Amino acid sequence: MDKKTASSIFETMVLIREFEEMLYYIFSTQKMPGSMHQCDGQEAVASAVCAHLNDGDFITSTHRGHGHCIAKGMNISAIMAEIFAKRTGCCKGMGGSMHISDISIGVIGANGIVGAGIPIAVGAALACQYRNTNFVVVSFFGDGASNEGAFHEGLNLAAVWKLPVVFVCENNLYGYTTPFDSVSTVKDIAQRACAYDIEGVVADGMDAYDVFQKAGMLIQKARQGGGPSLLECKTYRYKGHSRFEQPTYRTAEELEEWKRRDPIALFRDRLLSDGTCSEAELESITKKSKQILEEAVAFAQSSPDAPADDYKKYIFA
Repeated sequence: MDKKTASSIFETMVLIREFEEMLYYIFSTQKMPGSMHQCDGQEAVASAVCAHLNDGDFITSTHRGHGHCIAKGMNISAIMAEIFAKRTGCCKGMGGSMHISDISIGVIGANGIVGAGIPIAVGAALACQYRNTNFVVVSFFGDGASNEGAFHEGLNLAAVWKLPVVFVCENNLYGYTTPFDSVSTVKDIAQRACAYDIEGVVADGMDAYDVFQKAGMLIQKARQGGGPSLLECKTYRYKGHSRFEQPTYRTAEELEEWKRRDPIALFRDRLLSDGTCSEAELESITKKSKQILEEAVAFAQSSPDAPADDYKKYIFA
């Protein structure tokens, strides 16, 4: 990983964390529409995976999708305005936190339905193959989605047609309040790849370097016509499932154990220890991220609301 790539990944991780913390503060202190599902703790996955993607590549996301969309390069102010239900939002204020998208840079969309992005990603990968492009598709989803029919149907069809898609499972151990090990007999979700004769790889989702190396290998394989693969990133979400839900189904000790391996802190320490970046450079990145967030909030707050009947403008069928 060269300095430019490493700095970019660190900046993306910090920007995602700052975005989520700012959002939590806003929802705590003022009236906000809809809900939110935060990805604090999972920043390394989105940042390191998307570091390998081009504007022509596609992603599908989840209800916990702010990080994916930021990592793919979406405008922060447009995302923030969307969550505020403003006309200047990326979806004109009609989608909210769970339905962020920007087709112009390949963000096919976050999705409030668990696992629903998987078949959409397969369709996009088929289009890439049909058009004979070298574009790839990355489908992000959680451990809960790996028990959905869409997961198995999607992997099977992608394998049969050798489509250029990488399925990235962010295994944060819980599907809402349900521990994954209580609803599955497999230790690693990546094991399920063998049922479709595709490659399955496990990465440390708290280690940006590990995710970067393994995602890069699989994305390059897909780009060169090698077909689909499944990448499981073992990670953890610090907040509850949504909004202000208190995760009473897990212990404080478990949370602290995972926080000791905070992905941003780990990556920062490595960048400093190997001499890739200086303390001053990393501080500058953090300061810049805070400024971007402040500008995004100001933009959202000053933007016009989306009137209730605006939906009529965007009905296609």
